[in-house]
Amino acid sequence: MFKHILIPTDGSPASARAVAAGIELAKALGARVTGFYAAPPATPIVFGKRRLGYRSPDEHALSIERTAERYLGAIARLAAEAGVPCDTVHLTSDFPAESILETARKRKCDLVFMASHGHRGLAAVILGSETQKVLTHARIPVLVYR
Repeated sequence: MFKHILIPTDGSPASARAVAAGIELAKALGARVTGFYAAPPATPIVFGKRRLGYRSPDEHALSIERTAERYLGAIARLAAEAGVPCDTVHLTSDFPAESILETARKRKCDLVFMASHGHRGLAAVILGSETQKVLTHARIPVLVYR
């Protein structure tokens, strides 16, 4: 059935549950997984002449790298514990859904297994949904875990 599953994460509790379920599915199917994280670019927030949040773009970039290592490390550890072959990919992107789809294509994944945060109504419209964007544009199956 499915042999290579892309499992994106954003580090949220919903995403962590989807990661665990995706690895469980991969184990049951004898598939391998690719863990994926799309981080925002290290662009400092500037208000007037002041930078907010980080003292320098380098510190911001380091923070993003550490976050990616933590999120993807969790996927790699769970996969190793389950005996599932795992690779990880970290990209910098303002458009996570596009990056998910491009990575799935480049890595020849045959399923995307991802979380949905369950926003409804106006919240879904305002926040947008990366999951919805992936569902809309994917050319391979997408399994949404709630």
